[in-house]
Amino acid sequence: MELLATKNSAHGLKVLLAAKLTGNEINIISNAEADRRLRDAILKVTSKQGIVCEVSSNSATLYLYSISSKSSLCRDPEVAEWLEWEAATLQPVLLPYLQSVASGREDKTLQTHLAECLTFLSSYLEGKTYLCKQFGPADVVVFSSLITLLAQDKSKSFLTTGHSKVFSYLNNLMNIAEVKECIRSWYGANIVLTPWISGVSAPPSSAFDTASLMKSLPTSSVKAEEGSSKEAVTTPEEIEAARTSWTKGAPTIKQKKTTPVLPVPGERNILITSALPYVNNVPHLGNIIGSVLSADCFARFCRMEGCNTVYICGTDEYGTATETKALAEGLTPQEICNKYHAIHADIYKWFNIKFDYFGRTTTEEQTQITQDIFCKLEKNNKICRDSVDQLYCANCDRFLADRFVEGICPHPGCRYEDARGDQCDKCGKLINATDLREPRCKICNKKPEIKTSKHLFLDLPKIENKLKDWISKTSGSWSSNAGVICNTWIRDGLKPRCITRDLKWGTPVPLEGYKDKVFYVWFDAPIGYVSMTAKYTKDWERWWKNPDEVEYYEFMAKDNVPFHSVVFPSCQLGTEENWTMVKHLMATGNDNVYK
Repeated sequence: MELLATKNSAHGLKVLLAAKLTGNEINIISNAEADRRLRDAILKVTSKQGIVCEVSSNSATLYLYSISSKSSLCRDPEVAEWLEWEAATLQPVLLPYLQSVASGREDKTLQTHLAECLTFLSSYLEGKTYLCKQFGPADVVVFSSLITLLAQDKSKSFLTTGHSKVFSYLNNLMNIAEVKECIRSWYGANIVLTPWISGVSAPPSSAFDTASLMKSLPTSSVKAEEGSSKEAVTTPEEIEAARTSWTKGAPTIKQKKTTPVLPVPGERNILITSALPYVNNVPHLGNIIGSVLSADCFARFCRMEGCNTVYICGTDEYGTATETKALAEGLTPQEICNKYHAIHADIYKWFNIKFDYFGRTTTEEQTQITQDIFCKLEKNNKICRDSVDQLYCANCDRFLADRFVEGICPHPGCRYEDARGDQCDKCGKLINATDLREPRCKICNKKPEIKTSKHLFLDLPKIENKLKDWISKTSGSWSSNAGVICNTWIRDGLKPRCITRDLKWGTPVPLEGYKDKVFYVWFDAPIGYVSMTAKYTKDWERWWKNPDEVEYYEFMAKDNVPFHSVVFPSCQLGTEENWTMVKHLMATGNDNVYK
């Protein structure tokens, strides 16, 4: 087994330490040789000579433990949560902060965010030696990242003065013989004198600009021929060409100018979707950065490579989020949808996002396809029935759907006072509305009572084995946080999930006894990708029921992952039809939808 990594990076230390602690043999290849090997691998891919699979350091750490005698340490439920916290919460703050310190201009905002991370960690470490019951993958990952704080005097001081429990935790682990050996191997004799952040140093004077910082960064070399080297430099002409390509379209785009774009047998066909933003507000930068922009960049690249590419997105318009906005603005739900769909479309157009089709879920195609999927699930005995205790507002004479009720978050350590009936915006955890403390109706602010209502459920336990088999074959090409979140959902076994709501605004349920209900938005919304493709082309099944010819990429924020990795795929599998299912699920660490 070989480790290709930049010397002194925290990510390389994670894998090296995991290998040492689990007894796995690993050959370290770093810096120039690693760069050469990686470039050779990329060239093989671009010339279609092979495939390269990039694995995150956290996934590699977990893998090394899973194939060792210490595999039981991977099964602790808290391990996945700590790996996600390190990747999605700590890393996005830690590296920019260290870079600001190294540049001589410590960013106080980043310092505040990092302090919040360390305060959370300190409170958890109270009375503990390790993050979990034993020294294992969670400690390896978090320790390897935080040890970099000792690489700068200022950040070390910040750690010792304000977060002594974390400092003690790091020092305790550094005294473990295997840890000492790996640190010495990776950083040299003295980590304090070996900053990990690519050699960034303070500028020579008080003046600071981008150029001086870039000059302090090492440049990599590409071997041109034996005995000579050529610096990899981005020229002003290349930057201008990239800007022109982005704003006006690349002159070398190879994709055929046909409308609609359809898959071609024997060629590479790429289906791309990004999470559907709720239509109940003006989109923010999270919508752009969280999924829309990354999907757009990838779609542009695929088109330039000559792939038959279609990029689908649109507004998610059903559910309580729309009803509550309509109440607030004194409009009907349909008027709200019409108003904000136009706003969304204009903003994405202003950002020059090149959708092949930007649609909406309030269409006849959406109703038809959603009801058809449900009927097939019902026919295949994948739907079950049960009565549900729901909050009912006597003052408003209505059952309160999740987002029509607010209260105090029931999760220990949170207790956020304005948690919604489906999720807490502070701690991010899912909630059953009946578990809220001191619930109140969002419409009239009165305290609701609990009543019983009958509902339909997606019988996930009957689909679970097929789902797990599909995930095992597919999730290796997902982003690491998507895999962690998905595994968190399925590790304790799946339970039936309610797919109906006592609302008026939604896709009607086509079943006797339930025609006064609509489908839950998270059963309905992912089907929007399909219905929007159906609006784009009458031959939509050539994209969506053609898994042998089509590669499907999804882009989203991490809070969308459970519904795209568990619920929607279970619906596809439960119909027993030959659906195109997601191959690459790419999740960012930020929320990109309105709740």
